[in-house]
Amino acid sequence: MLRRLFPCVALLALGGCVQPEPQVVYVQAAPRVGCDTRFNVVNQSSYTVEQLYFSSSSLGSWGNDQLGRNVLPPGRATSYQAANQGAYDFRVVWGNGRAAELRGINVCVASTITITNSGLKAS
Repeated sequence: MLRRLFPCVALLALGGCVQPEPQVVYVQAAPRVGCDTRFNVVNQSSYTVEQLYFSSSSLGSWGNDQLGRNVLPPGRATSYQAANQGAYDFRVVWGNGRAAELRGINVCVASTITITNSGLKAS
């Protein structure tokens, strides 16, 4: 304490002592970095897709048909956003009743689910 006051005592005779203002440093927390869970589903098959399902791999059920009353004709694409990060399972059903599935796709990495005549692929 005396060391801090000693310079002020000497300066008081000269007209005062000015203590430096404490320096305040604000640190802004880095934003949480998440992944982009948006993805496109592209129908490159020769058949119209009548049902499309995707859900978190941890759920164990498909949930609702994401196309609803719509269909996905050949050559068309549609966009979605997964509710959460992580692995997802995908299922399509064509108009002829044939189905294909793709499981365990990390939506943080894959941004396109492509429907082909031989099944589904992620990229």
